[in-house]
Parts: sequence; C-alpha cells; structure tokens
Amino acid sequence: MSNHHMQPALELPRTPDISLENKRALVTGGSRGIGVAAASALCEYGAHVTLVSRSVEEAELVADALRKRGGRASAARLDVTDLPNLSRTLDAIVGDGEPFDILVNNAGTNRPAPFIDVTVDDYDAVMELNVRSAFFVAQYVAAALIRAGRTGSIINMSSQMGHVGAPLRTVYCSSKHAIQGLTKAMGVELGPYGIRANAICPTFIETPMTRGFLASDDFRRDVLSRIKLGRVATQEDVMGAVLYLASDASAMVTGSSLVVDGGWTAE
Repeated sequence: MSNHHMQPALELPRTPDISLENKRALVTGGSRGIGVAAASALCEYGAHVTLVSRSVEEAELVADALRKRGGRASAARLDVTDLPNLSRTLDAIVGDGEPFDILVNNAGTNRPAPFIDVTVDDYDAVMELNVRSAFFVAQYVAAALIRAGRTGSIINMSSQMGHVGAPLRTVYCSSKHAIQGLTKAMGVELGPYGIRANAICPTFIETPMTRGFLASDDFRRDVLSRIKLGRVATQEDVMGAVLYLASDASAMVTGSSLVVDGGWTAE
C-alpha cells in the first residue's frame, strides 16, 4: 500500500472567535457619537457594557436602547476629569463584580483655534480630558486586571490627528499625538500581563462634536478633498475596528494604532 494513503488529515487553522460573551466593557463618553457606536458593537457581540458620562441621563437612554435590543448594558455618572474621586467612583460602578476586560477610552473634546490665539483655558480643557483623564482611566482598568490576574484589551480613541498636523488644531493634535505615545508605552509595559493597548484613529465623523465644523461648506469640501474614499466617516465605520481590537481577532496586536481615515494620512 502506498504511503500517501496514510497521511493524517490536514489541520486547518481556526478563525479567532470575535464573541465577547462574559466580558465586561467600560465605554467613557458613552452618551453620544463614537461612544454609542462602540457600546452598540460590543453589546451586540455579547459584552456587558457600562456606559459612563457626565450626562448620565443621555447615557441611560443609550443603555435602555441597547437593553431593548436584547443587550446587557448599564449607565453610570462619571466625570473622568475628577481625578481625586475617579477610583472611588469606578470602584462603586464595578461593585463586587469582575474588573473590566475591555476599555474604550473615548471621552474627548476639541476647541479649534489659531495657534497664536489658543488660551491657557483652551489648552487645559483639551489636554485634561483627552490626555490626563484618559491616562488615569486606563491606569485604573489595567491595575484592576493585573490584581485579578486577568488579560484584557484597552482601546484608546485617538484620531488621524495623532499622525498628522492640521490648522486650528495645535492643542488637539498635541493631545492625540500624546495618546499615540501613551498607547505604545502601555503596549510595551502591559504586554507581559497579557493586557493589550491599541488606539483607533478615525478621520472626521458626523458626531455632535464635529457637526458644527462640518456644517461649513468650505471645511467639508477641504475634508472631502483629503479623504480618498470620498466621504466623511460614519459611526458605523468605527465599529469594526472596536470589535477587532476588543476581541481575540487581534490577540497579537498591541502598542499599535488602527487608522480609520479613508486614506487621509496615506498621502
């Protein structure tokens, strides 16, 4: 009998599971825009999502809509800039439950202004929310995972402006470039614990934060001239990136950034 009949069956690799069943996710800035999109995607794939926001009433509406769709979601009030009470508030939100396996570090703001007109107040407001608060929310989630001996995924919401510069955005670009550096260093330091840290870098998306800018025809025309796919992004365009980075589909990805910019930064 010839040998080739005796070959073992070929073992095909198994596609990673993107189910998030039994995972707990925390989404900051969860009441609008990208936060709602992230929460919706995570919820749909089985995670129990906690949306936190200063405007807890808006977050409650989102959580309610997610529950009506069959998801597991709750909302809580959290001012991420209130660092003296951050740990205490998050401890109360966690209760006696498991730590968060997934963080979408999404709370952020922008105050566009010419560089020479930026005030200290503008600078402090943007850097406080976009960098300082994001840093310490991530620290809280990572520390809780390490204490519990668990792995996890931290997703920092950055921007294409973390890779390039743009007029009227010196402070915003500073904040998002800082998030890129933070994400790389977190990836390096948290890797041995099996905790992954990555950033998502979207282009302009129709959200409450950008609606005012995009209402200007000149601004919109300029934006569309740079986005090679020829359209402004939608909330839905970020959902696949969130699912990928939250799940085992990206098990070997850390300290990295996923640019969802329609080709803006490729040129």
